[in-house]
Amino acid sequence: MSELTQGLETPLGKHLKHGIDLSGGQWQRVAIARALIRLSQAELLVFDEPTAALDPKNEHEIYQIFRSIAKGRMSVVVSHRLALAKMSDRIIVLEHGKIVEAGNHEELMDKAGAYYTMFNRQMSSYL
Repeated sequence: MSELTQGLETPLGKHLKHGIDLSGGQWQRVAIARALIRLSQAELLVFDEPTAALDPKNEHEIYQIFRSIAKGRMSVVVSHRLALAKMSDRIIVLEHGKIVEAGNHEELMDKAGAYYTMFNRQMSSYL
């Protein structure tokens, strides 16, 4: 991010006269940083697949930032990456647009249902 000469106000995009083009992960990090600055006073935070284009190191850093920013306010995070769901107070599992399970990580793991299956499949891919 050091190439952002004007910080988060740097013009981005190769089509702009002085714009800087970024990788997919860099675009996502800048978008998250801009959102967190602007939303730091918001009562409700909504993120849709916030770490989809990030590497594991940056993903972990973003998770830690989410936790601190979200403290004391409602947050809705849509994610297929269940490591983020594990840190949530409440997880809602959807299948075909319908809620099939809801609870925290421990409750859903104890149920051994849809969340349990998805979580274990995802974690086994990291081993």
